[in-house]
Amino acid sequence: MRIISLSVDGIHQAAQRGLYDWIAEQDADVVCLQDLRAREYELDDDLYHPEGYFAYFFDSGIDQYNGVAIYTKHQPKAVIFGLGFSSGIDMQGRYIQIDYDSHSIGSLLGPSAMDDIQLLEEKVQFYDDMQALLHKITRKRRHFIFCGNWSMAHTQKDVEQWQVNHEKPGFLPHEQQWLNQTFNQIGYVDAFRVANTDPDEFSWCPSESNHWRTDFHIVSQALRSTVEYAAIYKTRSFSSHRPVIIDYDIVDL
Repeated sequence: MRIISLSVDGIHQAAQRGLYDWIAEQDADVVCLQDLRAREYELDDDLYHPEGYFAYFFDSGIDQYNGVAIYTKHQPKAVIFGLGFSSGIDMQGRYIQIDYDSHSIGSLLGPSAMDDIQLLEEKVQFYDDMQALLHKITRKRRHFIFCGNWSMAHTQKDVEQWQVNHEKPGFLPHEQQWLNQTFNQIGYVDAFRVANTDPDEFSWCPSESNHWRTDFHIVSQALRSTVEYAAIYKTRSFSSHRPVIIDYDIVDL
Protein backbone atom coordinates (compact mmCIF):
# COMPACT_ATOMS: atom_id res chain seq x y z
CA MET A 1 0.00 0.00 0.00
CA ARG A 2 1.42 3.37 -1.05
CA ILE A 3 0.50 6.42 1.04
CA ILE A 4 1.55 9.93 0.01
CA SER A 5 1.37 13.04 2.18
CA LEU A 6 1.85 16.62 1.03
CA SER A 7 1.22 20.07 2.50
CA VAL A 8 0.19 22.03 -0.60
CA ASP A 9 0.31 25.74 0.41
CA GLY A 10 -3.06 26.13 -1.32
CA ILE A 11 -4.73 23.43 -3.39
CA HIS A 12 -5.50 25.68 -6.37
CA GLN A 13 -1.86 26.70 -6.75
CA ALA A 14 -0.66 23.11 -6.41
CA ALA A 15 -3.16 21.97 -9.04
CA GLN A 16 -1.88 24.61 -11.45
CA ARG A 17 1.62 23.24 -10.93
CA GLY A 18 0.50 19.77 -12.04
CA LEU A 19 -0.17 18.05 -8.72
CA TYR A 20 -3.11 15.98 -9.96
CA ASP A 21 -1.27 14.76 -13.06
CA TRP A 22 1.55 13.67 -10.77
CA ILE A 23 -0.88 11.90 -8.40
CA ALA A 24 -2.29 9.94 -11.35
CA GLU A 25 1.24 8.80 -12.23
CA GLN A 26 1.93 7.59 -8.66
CA ASP A 27 -1.01 5.19 -8.46
CA ALA A 28 -1.06 5.62 -4.68
CA ASP A 29 -3.68 3.91 -2.55
CA VAL A 30 -4.10 6.93 -0.28
CA VAL A 31 -3.12 10.58 -0.71
CA CYS A 32 -3.26 12.93 2.28
CA LEU A 33 -3.17 16.67 1.60
CA GLN A 34 -2.87 19.56 4.05
CA ASP A 35 -3.14 23.35 4.00
CA LEU A 36 -5.76 23.47 1.23
CA ARG A 37 -6.55 27.17 1.75
CA ALA A 38 -9.95 26.56 0.17
CA ARG A 39 -13.47 25.69 1.18
CA GLU A 40 -15.05 22.44 0.05
CA TYR A 41 -17.58 24.14 -2.24
CA GLU A 42 -14.64 25.58 -4.20
CA LEU A 43 -13.45 22.06 -5.02
CA ASP A 44 -16.42 20.80 -7.05
CA ASP A 45 -14.46 20.66 -10.30
CA ASP A 46 -13.63 17.16 -11.54
CA LEU A 47 -9.95 18.06 -11.25
CA TYR A 48 -10.23 17.81 -7.46
CA HIS A 49 -12.03 14.46 -7.65
CA PRO A 50 -9.59 12.22 -9.54
CA GLU A 51 -11.00 9.10 -11.14
CA GLY A 52 -10.69 5.98 -9.01
CA TYR A 53 -10.57 7.82 -5.68
CA PHE A 54 -13.07 8.58 -2.94
CA ALA A 55 -12.45 12.20 -1.89
CA TYR A 56 -13.00 13.63 1.60
CA PHE A 57 -12.37 17.23 2.67
CA PHE A 58 -12.34 19.10 5.97
CA ASP A 59 -12.20 22.66 4.78
CA SER A 60 -10.74 25.81 6.19
CA GLY A 61 -13.95 27.29 7.56
CA ILE A 62 -13.33 30.89 8.60
CA ASP A 63 -9.54 30.67 8.42
CA GLN A 64 -8.21 30.46 4.87
CA TYR A 65 -4.90 29.00 6.00
CA ASN A 66 -5.75 25.41 6.72
CA GLY A 67 -7.96 22.60 5.46
CA VAL A 68 -7.12 18.95 4.84
CA ALA A 69 -8.15 16.19 2.45
CA ILE A 70 -7.83 12.45 1.91
CA TYR A 71 -8.10 10.61 -1.38
CA THR A 72 -8.43 6.85 -1.11
CA LYS A 73 -9.00 3.99 -3.52
CA HIS A 74 -10.59 1.95 -0.75
CA GLN A 75 -13.97 3.14 0.50
CA PRO A 76 -13.68 3.57 4.29
CA LYS A 77 -16.06 2.29 6.93
CA ALA A 78 -16.20 5.75 8.50
CA VAL A 79 -14.82 9.26 8.12
CA ILE A 80 -13.94 11.35 11.20
CA PHE A 81 -13.61 15.12 11.08
CA GLY A 82 -11.50 16.80 13.76
CA LEU A 83 -9.80 15.49 16.86
CA GLY A 84 -12.45 16.37 19.43
CA PHE A 85 -10.14 17.84 22.05
CA SER A 86 -12.04 18.96 25.15
CA SER A 87 -10.06 22.20 25.12
CA GLY A 88 -11.42 23.00 21.66
CA ILE A 89 -7.90 23.87 20.57
CA ASP A 90 -7.86 21.24 17.82
CA MET A 91 -9.51 23.70 15.45
CA GLN A 92 -6.21 25.62 15.38
CA GLY A 93 -5.04 22.78 13.17
CA ARG A 94 -7.07 20.49 10.94
CA TYR A 95 -7.54 16.73 10.93
CA ILE A 96 -9.52 14.18 8.92
CA GLN A 97 -9.41 10.41 9.37
CA ILE A 98 -10.66 7.41 7.41
CA ASP A 99 -11.37 4.16 9.26
CA TYR A 100 -11.22 0.61 7.99
CA ASP A 101 -11.71 -2.68 9.85
CA SER A 102 -8.32 -2.62 11.59
CA HIS A 103 -6.52 0.49 10.33
CA SER A 104 -7.08 4.24 10.49
CA ILE A 105 -5.32 6.79 8.29
CA GLY A 106 -5.32 10.49 9.18
CA SER A 107 -4.32 13.70 7.44
CA LEU A 108 -3.08 16.28 9.95
CA LEU A 109 -2.17 19.94 9.63
CA GLY A 110 -0.54 21.01 12.87
CA PRO A 111 -0.73 24.65 13.97
CA SER A 112 2.21 26.82 12.97
CA ALA A 113 3.11 29.44 15.56
CA MET A 114 6.02 31.37 14.08
CA ASP A 115 6.93 34.17 16.57
CA ASP A 116 3.45 34.92 17.93
CA ILE A 117 3.44 34.23 21.72
CA GLN A 118 -0.28 33.46 21.89
CA LEU A 119 -0.07 31.08 18.95
CA LEU A 120 2.97 29.43 20.51
CA GLU A 121 0.91 28.77 23.64
CA GLU A 122 -1.96 27.40 21.55
CA LYS A 123 0.46 25.17 19.67
CA VAL A 124 1.78 23.77 22.95
CA GLN A 125 -1.79 23.08 24.11
CA PHE A 126 -2.66 21.44 20.78
CA TYR A 127 0.25 19.03 20.99
CA ASP A 128 -0.30 18.33 24.68
CA ASP A 129 -3.83 17.27 23.77
CA MET A 130 -2.55 15.35 20.76
CA GLN A 131 -0.06 13.43 22.86
CA ALA A 132 -2.74 12.53 25.38
CA LEU A 133 -4.86 11.20 22.51
CA LEU A 134 -1.96 9.21 21.07
CA HIS A 135 -1.33 7.65 24.46
CA LYS A 136 -5.01 6.79 24.92
CA ILE A 137 -5.46 5.06 21.57
CA THR A 138 -2.44 2.80 22.05
CA ARG A 139 -4.86 0.65 24.06
CA LYS A 140 -7.12 0.17 21.05
CA ARG A 141 -6.83 -2.91 18.88
CA ARG A 142 -6.35 -0.71 15.85
CA HIS A 143 -3.37 0.46 13.81
CA PHE A 144 -2.95 4.17 13.07
CA ILE A 145 -1.09 6.09 10.36
CA PHE A 146 -1.01 9.84 11.02
CA CYS A 147 0.25 11.69 7.93
CA GLY A 148 0.84 15.38 7.77
CA ASN A 149 2.60 18.64 8.29
CA TRP A 150 3.44 18.65 11.99
CA SER A 151 5.13 22.09 11.88
CA MET A 152 8.16 20.85 13.83
CA ALA A 153 11.33 18.87 13.25
CA HIS A 154 12.77 16.11 15.40
CA THR A 155 16.58 16.01 15.38
CA GLN A 156 19.52 18.01 14.10
CA LYS A 157 19.59 15.70 11.08
CA ASP A 158 16.13 17.02 10.16
CA VAL A 159 17.13 20.70 9.98
CA GLU A 160 19.72 21.77 7.41
CA GLN A 161 21.01 24.71 9.47
CA TRP A 162 20.12 23.53 12.94
CA GLN A 163 22.69 25.79 14.62
CA VAL A 164 20.83 28.82 13.23
CA ASN A 165 17.32 27.43 13.70
CA HIS A 166 17.59 25.79 17.14
CA GLU A 167 15.75 28.64 18.87
CA LYS A 168 13.08 29.09 16.21
CA PRO A 169 9.50 27.74 16.42
CA GLY A 170 9.45 24.31 14.87
CA PHE A 171 12.76 23.29 16.43
CA LEU A 172 12.40 24.50 20.01
CA PRO A 173 13.54 22.18 22.83
CA HIS A 174 9.99 21.38 23.95
CA GLU A 175 9.04 20.46 20.37
CA GLN A 176 11.96 18.08 20.06
CA GLN A 177 11.02 16.67 23.46
CA TRP A 178 7.43 16.13 22.30
CA LEU A 179 8.63 14.02 19.38
CA ASN A 180 11.11 12.17 21.60
CA GLN A 181 8.31 11.26 23.99
CA THR A 182 5.99 10.25 21.18
CA PHE A 183 8.56 7.92 19.63
CA ASN A 184 10.54 6.71 22.64
CA GLN A 185 8.02 6.63 25.48
CA ILE A 186 4.56 6.23 23.96
CA GLY A 187 5.96 3.97 21.26
CA TYR A 188 4.92 5.46 17.93
CA VAL A 189 7.23 5.24 14.94
CA ASP A 190 8.61 7.78 12.48
CA ALA A 191 7.87 5.56 9.46
CA PHE A 192 10.16 7.48 7.12
CA ARG A 193 13.21 6.83 9.29
CA VAL A 194 12.51 3.10 9.36
CA ALA A 195 13.39 2.85 5.67
CA ASN A 196 15.45 5.99 5.04
CA THR A 197 18.19 7.26 7.35
CA ASP A 198 19.86 9.68 4.92
CA PRO A 199 20.78 12.99 6.60
CA ASP A 200 19.84 15.27 3.69
CA GLU A 201 16.15 14.38 3.42
CA PHE A 202 14.05 17.51 3.88
CA SER A 203 10.34 17.93 3.21
CA TRP A 204 9.92 21.68 3.79
CA CYS A 205 11.99 24.24 1.92
CA PRO A 206 10.88 27.78 2.82
CA SER A 207 13.97 29.14 1.05
CA GLU A 208 16.87 27.85 -1.02
CA SER A 209 19.14 27.70 2.01
CA ASN A 210 16.64 26.71 4.70
CA HIS A 211 15.42 23.11 4.58
CA TRP A 212 13.56 21.11 7.26
CA ARG A 213 11.85 17.74 7.65
CA THR A 214 8.54 18.63 9.28
CA ASP A 215 6.26 16.24 7.37
CA PHE A 216 5.87 12.83 9.01
CA HIS A 217 4.01 9.56 8.86
CA ILE A 218 3.70 8.78 12.58
CA VAL A 219 2.45 5.21 12.90
CA SER A 220 1.57 2.60 15.48
CA GLN A 221 4.45 0.46 16.73
CA ALA A 222 2.90 -2.65 15.17
CA LEU A 223 3.31 -1.11 11.71
CA ARG A 224 7.09 -0.68 11.95
CA SER A 225 7.73 -4.03 10.25
CA THR A 226 5.37 -3.16 7.38
CA VAL A 227 7.40 -0.15 6.14
CA GLU A 228 9.09 -1.18 2.89
CA TYR A 229 10.13 2.05 1.16
CA ALA A 230 10.29 5.74 1.99
CA ALA A 231 11.23 8.73 -0.12
CA ILE A 232 10.77 12.47 -0.36
CA TYR A 233 9.95 13.46 -3.94
CA LYS A 234 12.22 16.25 -5.18
CA THR A 235 11.98 16.29 -8.96
CA ARG A 236 9.05 18.69 -9.28
CA SER A 237 7.77 21.38 -6.93
CA PHE A 238 4.09 21.74 -6.06
CA SER A 239 4.55 23.88 -2.91
CA SER A 240 7.21 24.78 -0.35
CA HIS A 241 6.72 21.22 0.93
CA ARG A 242 7.68 18.01 -0.83
CA PRO A 243 5.59 14.84 -1.07
CA VAL A 244 6.49 12.12 1.44
CA ILE A 245 5.97 8.70 -0.16
CA ILE A 246 5.90 5.54 1.95
CA ASP A 247 5.07 1.99 0.88
CA TYR A 248 3.61 -0.31 3.52
CA ASP A 249 3.21 -4.07 3.35
CA ILE A 250 -0.46 -3.81 4.27
CA VAL A 251 -2.92 -5.92 2.30
CA ASP A 252 -5.94 -6.27 4.57
CA LEU A 253 -7.23 -3.00 5.99
